[in-house]
Amino acid sequence: MAQNLLLEIGLEELPAHVVTPSMKQLQEKTAALLDAHALPYTTIEAYSTPRRLVVYVTGIPEKQADTQEEVKGPAKKIALDDAGNWSKAAQGFVRGQGLTTDDITFRELKGVEYVYVTKHTQGQPTVEVLKGLQEVITSLTFPVTMHWADYDFEYIRPIHWIVALFGEQVIPFQILDIVTGRESKGHRFLGEAVTFDHADDYLEKMKHQFVIADPSERQQMITAQINAIAQENNWRIDLDEDLLEEVTNLVEYPTAFVGDFEEKYLSVPEEVLVTSMKEHQRYFDVRTLEGELLPHFISARNGDAVKIDNVIKGNQKVLTARLEDAEFFYNEDKKLTIDHCVEKLKQVTFHEKIGSLYEKMQRVGLAAQIIGKTVGLTQEELTDLQRAAQIYKFDLVTNMVGEFPELQGIMGEKYALIQGEKPAVAQAIREHYMPISAEGELPQSKIGAVLAIADKLDSLLAFFAVDMVPSGSNDPYALRRQTYGIIRILAEKRWYFPFAQLQEEIREAINAQPEVFGIQLAAGQEQVTDFVKGRLRQFLLSKNTRHDVIEAVLGARQADISTLFETAQMLREHLQDNDFKPSMEALTRVINLAKKAELDQAAIDPALFKNDSETDLYEAVLTVEDKFPHQTMEENYQSLVALRPLIEAYFDQTMVMVEDEQIRRNRFALLDKIAKMSLAVASLDALITK
Repeated sequence: MAQNLLLEIGLEELPAHVVTPSMKQLQEKTAALLDAHALPYTTIEAYSTPRRLVVYVTGIPEKQADTQEEVKGPAKKIALDDAGNWSKAAQGFVRGQGLTTDDITFRELKGVEYVYVTKHTQGQPTVEVLKGLQEVITSLTFPVTMHWADYDFEYIRPIHWIVALFGEQVIPFQILDIVTGRESKGHRFLGEAVTFDHADDYLEKMKHQFVIADPSERQQMITAQINAIAQENNWRIDLDEDLLEEVTNLVEYPTAFVGDFEEKYLSVPEEVLVTSMKEHQRYFDVRTLEGELLPHFISARNGDAVKIDNVIKGNQKVLTARLEDAEFFYNEDKKLTIDHCVEKLKQVTFHEKIGSLYEKMQRVGLAAQIIGKTVGLTQEELTDLQRAAQIYKFDLVTNMVGEFPELQGIMGEKYALIQGEKPAVAQAIREHYMPISAEGELPQSKIGAVLAIADKLDSLLAFFAVDMVPSGSNDPYALRRQTYGIIRILAEKRWYFPFAQLQEEIREAINAQPEVFGIQLAAGQEQVTDFVKGRLRQFLLSKNTRHDVIEAVLGARQADISTLFETAQMLREHLQDNDFKPSMEALTRVINLAKKAELDQAAIDPALFKNDSETDLYEAVLTVEDKFPHQTMEENYQSLVALRPLIEAYFDQTMVMVEDEQIRRNRFALLDKIAKMSLAVASLDALITK
C-alpha cells in the first residue's frame, strides 16, 4: 500500500531571499533520494515560510521492489583452473555478490564463455530508505551559513525541530540534538504547538495555527487583500514581482494594511520615495489611476488584524524618519555644484592600483569619443557625450547617493537637470550604469549607450592591465556582468564595433598621457579579447544558438562584433536548408586543404590551369571576390553557396596534390582565396553537418 511522506525542517527566521531557493533545493534533493533508491512516487510538492522548509510526497510504496540482476564475471578460462576447480578469481567474484560458486552459470558472449550469476536483492522497507533524509537536510547549500552552541555544523539558521512522517510512522533519525518527531510549531505569536497523526494532516492543521505553509496561497492572499484595498480607494498598486515574492517570504500569515506619510515629502523626487519604501521597508507604493504617486503605502504584517493600528503607526514612524533624512539630503545636495562634486572625485579612489574616479572619468571621456566617432554619432551628439563624460560620476559624492546607493545615476540625472545641463547629457548620466543586471534594461539614447560601453570597457581594460582577472567564480568587480552588458548593448544597436582596433586606439591614447589617466594599458591584451569572446558565447547560447554555430561565428576572421550577431542569426536560419549540408561540406574541404598550403599571398596564374573546371571556378571566385566587401552577410553566404557545384566539379576533375610544385601552388592559391572569403563569414569547417 502506498503512503505519503511529510518532511518539515523548523528553523529560526530565514532571510527572505533564501526561502524560495532553499525550498526548491529541498524538493530536488528529496526527489533525487527517491530516484536513487528506485522508490516511485505520484507527486512531490514543496512549501516554505520564514520558519520552515517542507516537502510533501504522495504515492510512495511501503517497500522497495525486489530486484533480480544478471551479473557478468570473469571468463570461464580464468574462473576454472587446469584441474577444473574454481579459481580464486571466481570465488572472489561470487563472494562480492553475496553468493557461492553453486550459483554460477556460463554464457557465451562474442565467442567467449563468461561466468554469470543471478543476484536477487530484497527491497528494503521505505522507512529505512527515508532515513537518508538526514543527508538531504545536511547537504542543502546556502549563500551564507552560521553555527550555534558548541556545534561545528553550519546551516543557514539554527534548526529547532524536524517533522518526518511516512504515513502515520515517524522516520527515525537525528541531526545534532534534534530528533525527528511528529510535533511542529505554529505562528510565533498567534499559534501553538501542533501534532500530526498522519503526513496528510499538515496543511490544514497548520492553518489552524495561523501558518499558511503554501507560499503560492500566501501570495494569493496578499494579492487579493491589496487589490481589495486598491479597488475600495480607487487606487493603482503595481505589484512588483520581486517585492511580492519577498513580502510573501517574510510572513506566515499575511494581513495587508495601508499607511500614510505627509504630503510635503512628495516634493522629493519620486525615485527617492519609492526606493525608501520598496528597497528599505518592503512597501508597495500607491498611485492614482493615472499613475501619480500618492502619500500612502501598503505592506503586509505577519499576523491577523488584531491591533493593526499599532502596526500601522509603527511602520509610519519608521518610514517618516527615512523620508525626513531623504528630504534633508535632497535639499542639501541642491546647494552643491557639479564642478564642486567633480573636484571631490579626485580624492575618491576607484581602485588603489588603478587610480581615482576622476582619472577614470578622464579615460572614459577619451574612449567615449573614439567609440562615438566609430559608431557614427553626430557632432552635436559627440559634444553632449563629451560633457556627460566630464561629469557622469559626480552624484557619487552627494548626500543622497551616500545614503541610497541604489539611486546612483538616477540622482545624477535629477541634479544635472536642476543645474541646467541638457536633457541628453542628464539622460546619459542615468543610463551609463545600464544594464545593472544580466537581463536588465538597456540604455535608450545613443549617448547613454556609448557612455555605458566606454565606462564598462574602461573597467575591463584597467583591471586586466593590473592583472586582476576574474577566475572561476571569483569576479569581485563584476567584469563578466559589465562585459555582457556591452555585448547586449551592441546586439541591440548593431553598431559597427571593431573591438581589437578600438582597444588598440584607446590603449595608445591613454598610454600617451599616463600622468593624466593614472594607468598604462598593456600592449595587445589578448586576454581581454578572449574574455569578450567568452561573453559573446554566453550571449549566443542565451539565444538558443547551436554550439557548433557559435564556434564557427567566433572563429571567423571578422573584426566587427555586431557582424557576428548577424552571422549567427543568418546561419541559424539556414541550418535546415536542403543545400546547407553539401555546401558546407564542399567549403570545409576547401578550407582544410587551404590550411596545408602555407602561402604568402600567392598569385594565381590562369595559364597553369589544366581543365575547364579550374577556369570556371576561378572566374566565379573573381566575381564573388569583387562583390564580397559590398554585400550583406546573407548575400556573402549565398555567393559562397552558389560556388558549391563548381567546387564539386573542380574536385571531380582536379587533383590538388600533384607532383609539379608550380601547378600545386597555383591550385592551393585558388583554394586559399575561397577559404579566406569563407572565413570572413564564419569558420564554416566548425559546423556539424551530420
